[in-house]
Amino acid sequence: MSTQQNIDTIVETLSQLSVLDMAKLKTALEDKWGVKAAAAAPMMVAPAAGGAAAAPAAESTEFKLTLEASPDDKKISVIKVVREITGLGLKEAKEMVDGAPKVLKETCGKAEADEISKKITTAGGKVTVKGL
Repeated sequence: MSTQQNIDTIVETLSQLSVLDMAKLKTALEDKWGVKAAAAAPMMVAPAAGGAAAAPAAESTEFKLTLEASPDDKKISVIKVVREITGLGLKEAKEMVDGAPKVLKETCGKAEADEISKKITTAGGKVTVKGL
């Protein structure tokens, strides 16, 4: 059996494992090889010769929106917008606004993030948009 056939067989076998079995496999391999699986650290890019800046990072396509605060005199307006955005009931939306900072949307596109940010800001609240 060739190396490629071995790899194909392993890939096919691993594809049939459940998530729980995959976790057990990871632990078994860590124990056998004496290593610890970890996410790869991002590489640092050194500036090009002559001090020129490195290439700009790719623009995010997914964003996380967090309600940071809302002034007391604007809370009702912000609660209305939060209800509209999240679909929460009045009580839940009020708790979210009162407990700020709270995540409004875990992920959304740029256009939606801009629209939500504009609505919250217009209502008097403060929102942060973080690219993922």
